[in-house]
Amino acid sequence: MSLYTGPVFEMARTQFNGIADYIGIHDDERDRLLLPKRAIAVSCPVRMDDGSVRVFQGYRVQHHLTLGPTKGGTRYSADLDLGEVAALAVWMSWKCALADLPYGGAKGGVAVDPNGISKRELEGVSRRYMQEMIPFVGPHTDVMAPDMGTNEQVMAWFMDTYSMYQGRTVTEIVTGKPVASGGTEGRREATGRGVAFLVARAMQTIGMTASGATAIVQGYGNVGAIAAHEMSLQGIRIIGVSDHTAAFYDPKGFDLAKLNAHVAEKGFLRGYSTQSNIDPAALLIQKCDVLVPAAIERVINGANVGQLKCRILAEGANGPTTPEADKFLDQHRDAIFVIPDILCNSGGVIVSYFEWVQDLQQFFWSESEVTDKLKTLLNRTYNKVLARAERDKVSNRTAAMAIGVEKVRDAKRRRGLFP
Repeated sequence: MSLYTGPVFEMARTQFNGIADYIGIHDDERDRLLLPKRAIAVSCPVRMDDGSVRVFQGYRVQHHLTLGPTKGGTRYSADLDLGEVAALAVWMSWKCALADLPYGGAKGGVAVDPNGISKRELEGVSRRYMQEMIPFVGPHTDVMAPDMGTNEQVMAWFMDTYSMYQGRTVTEIVTGKPVASGGTEGRREATGRGVAFLVARAMQTIGMTASGATAIVQGYGNVGAIAAHEMSLQGIRIIGVSDHTAAFYDPKGFDLAKLNAHVAEKGFLRGYSTQSNIDPAALLIQKCDVLVPAAIERVINGANVGQLKCRILAEGANGPTTPEADKFLDQHRDAIFVIPDILCNSGGVIVSYFEWVQDLQQFFWSESEVTDKLKTLLNRTYNKVLARAERDKVSNRTAAMAIGVEKVRDAKRRRGLFP
């Protein structure tokens, strides 16, 4: 019986077994490659503003430490569970290996709605969670980062809490911090910027012109909003956006400056328009050149994949496409060009790596240097994936995951089994 249950982890398991079959991994190696090295569950008691005490459930999963410390985001979500966290840690392992980063994958989080508590309560949750994690994390053990529901401020609280226990400032314990607290220029924009860069590369590959092309962004948070902005700079018209509160569609395109001003004031999309409302599920199947699912897992599934009308599917989220939908996409590679999640959204962990390196050295780069290095690494990884896909006549996802899994497998084989 496994600790790791639920649809998200089963999706990760199904993906892995497919790759293991493709590259010929023996049965006796599979559990060692798939199952996480370590899983931590903690209770986080917090005194609320009304004087009561609530206990929030926290998790951290470290998938493997074969190539270096683990690395991964920290998610605040009301329905977070251990299976979801474990799946995200597994995907992060393949993502880091694909990009040649010296990390294993990790993920963590707290089952809490960050919009349903006050800022003081949010700080209490964050500090208590990090305090509970201190025995299990460190700059050379496990380095945290932001994820859905967390941001630069939460990372600053994490860093400060860890530093207080160490008796010195340890900026390298987390990435995604404010620049003034040891963060790096360009980290907040990195994931969305990477998505847009890879969309441009995909357009070059299939012979599409960006000017006049259209895009729909599902999940207008940090990643989605920045991806939309960067794509608009290329000449792509953003005709659909959504978040957890609303979805809007307008074939004429949106004024992103006005849209962003509304989100900055309200914190969400709801209320921006009364004329372009659309059902969130229907937004995904509107005609566009580029579809960017940038929110949660499993939104492209067996029920809607056959209705997609995009030319490029750029997976800004982790695990947005189910294995059932992936079979359809694999059979229709000529119609829809997929930029798989472990490639498409890897800009965040790449620049997190840059931030960690800068913190360790106490030598910082300009935003242009960070962006140039990001594009160089993304371009190299993109070319590697396409070459593997073409060589073996497999999908881009299969190629990307195979490269990542092979690197971890080979590293484990070389190191052997201790004791």
